[in-house]
Amino acid sequence: MTLLIVASIFFLAFLGTPLFAVIGLAALISFHTADIDSAAIFIELYRIAGNPTLIAIPLFTFAGFILANGKTPERLARLSQAILGGIPGGVPLVVLVACAFFTAFTGASGVTIIALGGLLYPLMLKEMYSKDFSLGLMTSSGSLGLLFPPSLPLILYALIAQVNIDRLFLAGIIPGLLMIFLLTLYSISKSRTFNISLHSFDGKDALSAIRQAAWDIPLPFIILIGIYSGIFTVTEAAAVTVIYVLVIAIWVNKDLHPVHDIPCLMKESMVLVGAILIILGTAMGFTNYLIDEQVPMQILDVMKQHIDDKITFLILLNIFLLAVGCMMDIFSAIIVVVPLVVPIAQSYGVDMVHLGIIFLTNLEIGYSTPPVGINLFISSSRFSEPVVTLYRAVLPFLGLRLIALFFITYFPILSLFIPHLFGR
Repeated sequence: MTLLIVASIFFLAFLGTPLFAVIGLAALISFHTADIDSAAIFIELYRIAGNPTLIAIPLFTFAGFILANGKTPERLARLSQAILGGIPGGVPLVVLVACAFFTAFTGASGVTIIALGGLLYPLMLKEMYSKDFSLGLMTSSGSLGLLFPPSLPLILYALIAQVNIDRLFLAGIIPGLLMIFLLTLYSISKSRTFNISLHSFDGKDALSAIRQAAWDIPLPFIILIGIYSGIFTVTEAAAVTVIYVLVIAIWVNKDLHPVHDIPCLMKESMVLVGAILIILGTAMGFTNYLIDEQVPMQILDVMKQHIDDKITFLILLNIFLLAVGCMMDIFSAIIVVVPLVVPIAQSYGVDMVHLGIIFLTNLEIGYSTPPVGINLFISSSRFSEPVVTLYRAVLPFLGLRLIALFFITYFPILSLFIPHLFGR
């Protein structure tokens, strides 16, 4: 009977049943089988909803939607091109920086590809970069900013793993920059291969771009300086961000109309947040059942019979998380997998902040990993190219990101240096 129930749940998932419904059904059946009141699921949802840190998620999500639907992508692309376009590999660096900035605020790589793809992809082709290189760079860059604050996946991981958000924000800076650095080196070498001509720096154009983006540039500095100087908490930073982007989008830059646009964006962003909260509540309820049944401990016992050291555990963890990153969206993966992985990683002495960066780096790479990474299909649709073409285009970038993953995984100092430096 149990096997039949499990098979039925997997069949529902295969048919495309919403993830929260599949997880909720599994939780309800599990609690019923164990003679536990199903109210435990709803108690868990209430407990999570009462967490003050959770408020940052809808606020940052709303701010990201405002940025994505205004003219910030155009201003950001022009600014990056004006300042960086004249150096070797400058245009690819524009793509890397613009995408990383944008994804950090939207928390969704698909949005970045859709919002910036129409601007940056034609720019690379115009500069005579090959189609495969341009497609591969655009697809891979879509998820680069997930390690930079105020990335929503960072907040969600901190919430579920119960680690300090400030430490996690600091921990992602060097690994994120390492990823960009390796891709920049590759882009410079390809620029020389393609004999890309350099443009001389135009001070007037750069000054014009800075003036145009004058209100967009301070945003990340306001958030980071505000948080780490102690002026406001992460939740307060989210509120400040919303007020700031609303003011500049409606009254300063006049990108959006307060009546025609803002209510629609509020509705769209809260639908996404609602989906995250429902998945979060059902998943945490189901996770509580698994913990009560000591499932993580049973998995740990099996692993300890075959895995003797931390290094081997991290190798298997990376393989597992890359597969998860291909098949699940990042929010669902964090909510479902983190509670199971955390106790096992702790038993091998893995720092929880370091684990968070490993976790998110894998999921970030999984977005563009063949055959089913979601960014591959988004780019295929956005740029009207066969998905097989995207498979070939992302391979060099995938290799470089896996090299970065190796350093991030096996050199914890990359993640923990800045938090230790600031005494956090």
